[in-house]
Order: sequence, then structure tokens, then C-alpha cells
Amino acid sequence: MAAVSVAKAANLSPAKMEVDDSPKGDGLKQYHITKIEELQLVVSGKTQNLRRLQAQRNELNAKVRMLREELQLLQEQGSYVGEVVKPMDKKKVLVKVHPEGKFVVDIDKNIDIANVTPNSRVALRNDSYTLHKILPNKVDPLVSLMMVEKVPDSTYEMVGGLDKQIKEIKEVIELPVKHPELFEALGMYALRERRVHVTQEDFEMAVAKVMQKDAEKNMSIKKLWK
Repeated sequence: MAAVSVAKAANLSPAKMEVDDSPKGDGLKQYHITKIEELQLVVSGKTQNLRRLQAQRNELNAKVRMLREELQLLQEQGSYVGEVVKPMDKKKVLVKVHPEGKFVVDIDKNIDIANVTPNSRVALRNDSYTLHKILPNKVDPLVSLMMVEKVPDSTYEMVGGLDKQIKEIKEVIELPVKHPELFEALGMYALRERRVHVTQEDFEMAVAKVMQKDAEKNMSIKKLWK
């Protein structure tokens, strides 16, 4: 019986080997290889998606930090912007603040007096008027548009004895802005900028204030005067 069992086992072994090497076994192997490749592609796609999400997370975190810093700056007290007229001594300078006037202010200990030159733009603290920062001379146009200006209650009637000059100023400044079609009808281009030379500074300021009132806070006219 033992010999028969060994013979049967010997006869079955080649058959089993033939089954492993049969086309059916090759197909199963190829199936597993294909499945592994598909799963590797899925893993690769998930990895790339993870990296993309991590980069997006870092970008959003950077925006959040920037917005928090901006919010913190907005919650702080604003500073007055002035123009240096001249240094008075090593610790004080004469600064012109529009429209309040001229002030002799102290310099913060972190500011070098050598960098405080005439006509430079500076920031003054809201409470003590201390010069605490030197600003760039070039103003961002977006910042200029966001500036809030106090419009006076003056009218043209308050400027007496200068009717002719007021008419000329209005024709040069207001007419091209408010009625450009008049210039187009004559075949002329309404220029966006005018240079007005006025010898009387008080008259110039008076007409400018009246124009701000009369033009109903027209931003174009304000920019022309700037």
C-alpha cells in the first residue's frame, strides 16, 4: 500500500507542475501584475493629490497670517502723515501736516536724524505727534484713492472781487472734466491734466476749497488739484 501511495504521489507531482505552468496559471499571474500596477497608479495619484493639498494648505495658511497681520495693523491707531520742512536740532524737526499746519515734533529714538531730510514724508503718532517712521516719497495710487479728505463748506460767493479769475479757473479745470463733449464737438481733446500758475497762494487755496465743495466731491477734480 505504501508503494502504491508513493507511486500515486509521484504520478501527481508532474501533473501539478503542469497545472502551474499552464496558460491558466500565466493568466492569473498577469492578472495580479496588472492589479498591482493599477493600485500603484492609484497610490501615485493619491500621493500627488496629497502634495497638491499640502501646497494649497501652505498657501492658505500664508494668506491667513497676512490677513491677521493686516487686521492687527488696522486695529492700531492711525498716524498722521506730514512733510518735513527742516530739522530744528538733533531731536526736533519742523513738520507740515495738511491741513492742520506746521508743528515742531520730537523724533523717536529709533529714527536717525541724518535720514530726516527736507521734503521727506514721515508718519507722526496720533497721540503725541512723535515722528516714528520715514515714509517713501512715492505714494501708491490706490492709497491716494482711499484717502478721506474733509470737504469745506466754502462757496464761490465767499470769494469776493475775483469773478473773472474764478470763471477762468472753472473753464480750465471743471469744464473739461464735467463736460468733455463740448471739446469733442469742436474737434478738441479734453485734457486730463492742467497746470495752473497762480501768484496769490491764498486765492489758489480758496478756489480749490470752493471747487471741492461745488463739484460734489468729484474725485477727478480732486486728483487734478493734487
